[in-house]
Amino acid sequence: MNKPVHSAVLIAVISTILNLISRNSSSAQVIRLDSQLKPDPLVVNGKSGGDRNSNCGFITAKPNQIIQIAESLPYLRFTVEGTGKPTLLIEGPGGRFCVLADNYSGDKPEISGYWNPGRYSLHVGDISQGEYSYTLSISQQKTPKR
Repeated sequence: MNKPVHSAVLIAVISTILNLISRNSSSAQVIRLDSQLKPDPLVVNGKSGGDRNSNCGFITAKPNQIIQIAESLPYLRFTVEGTGKPTLLIEGPGGRFCVLADNYSGDKPEISGYWNPGRYSLHVGDISQGEYSYTLSISQQKTPKR
């Protein structure tokens, strides 16, 4: 192999490896919540899906968001809207929960209720293996604002 071709291949390989490392090592956004949620709803945007097949659709190895709840919250609601078929996998002090869309929630993954203090990892996945834009709404309102 001559030197210019060898160098070009080496540069391409190193570039690909660095891109993969960069994508897999990005830190999830940490959102701190207490009883005074401002703004309400709190809205976060991102990309759903990933290359890891789970019991809650395709997700990334690292969470999309980390929620740190400072105190017991009598009511909190998480709703995911997006293109594709989004899912919401939550791992926290109470266990691991997979939230799928249903008719009751208007065909979007939604979970609400009492939340204990602690750290919750949120994976916004997708039933298909695609990557799609999503909006995660976090609210203490029992009736969503329309």
